[in-house]
Amino acid sequence: MSFHTGEIAVQTRAGVTEEAEKLSSMITPVIKPAAQMLLTTQQLAIASSVDTNGLVWASLLTGQPGFVQVFDNQTVEINCIPIDGDPLYENLVQNGVLGLLVIDLTTRKRLRMNGLARVEGKGQIVMQTTEVFFNCPKYIQLRHLETDTPESREPEIRSFEALTTTEQDWITQSDTFFIASFNPETGADASHRGGYPGFIQVISDNQLVFPDYAGNNMFQTLGNLTVNPHAGLLFIDFERGNTLQLTGIAEVIWDQSRFTTVPGAQRLVEFHIDQVLETTNASPIRWRFGEYSPANPAVKKESLTT
Repeated sequence: MSFHTGEIAVQTRAGVTEEAEKLSSMITPVIKPAAQMLLTTQQLAIASSVDTNGLVWASLLTGQPGFVQVFDNQTVEINCIPIDGDPLYENLVQNGVLGLLVIDLTTRKRLRMNGLARVEGKGQIVMQTTEVFFNCPKYIQLRHLETDTPESREPEIRSFEALTTTEQDWITQSDTFFIASFNPETGADASHRGGYPGFIQVISDNQLVFPDYAGNNMFQTLGNLTVNPHAGLLFIDFERGNTLQLTGIAEVIWDQSRFTTVPGAQRLVEFHIDQVLETTNASPIRWRFGEYSPANPAVKKESLTT
């Protein structure tokens, strides 16, 4: 596997080209046995897709264990009833690029699968993989599946052009979110971000900023943002099953004077919001918090913008 120009640019600027090249062989187009075995038990995935206006969205997918089913070593079928108003299925009809992150919060395992997808019926997506690889467990907070969940209710979705005060509080208290990105030449990607509550700061009702911590040095997300700044963020209320989807423009900040007081920060990412979707009852599955990741850097109260 070779990296695209955006990934190489970020790797070069970060001074990790040799480290990244050593890891490039772990990315293959096939779903190897270890990945196939993981998928048989999973109930949570994050999808990255692109709408007709070029906006990038991150969407939540949940189902019974094994709802992401392997057909062969480059084909999976995702069985999940779409939420009315979520852009995912319409996006895939118009533009079949799909990034998929399957994540197990109970074991901190995560698998990324990127490729092309088609919708074959309500609640059924078939994906041909071009990139498949595991990520390390860094920054994933341990959560346990709740066995006793409330009666399922129909999802309700609301759209905003900026964050409400309640949504701002939700974000500042979050320890986890997901980011979707897209390179027109190589496709879509979905990734995880985590830290202690407070690691994401709300600057205004249409702007966020968060640190970029040390990762795998391949820089798929930041590499995509270098080529195409459109991105989508997804916040999940794990205890209540609600979601918050943001789409907008992300800018990578390399100026060290902006983040010298932010523990663990290698860079900052500023996110400017174009649209907000808040969905109640987005998932019938609930998770109970277990413990924070031991990799999480501390969070100081200083503003990330100073």
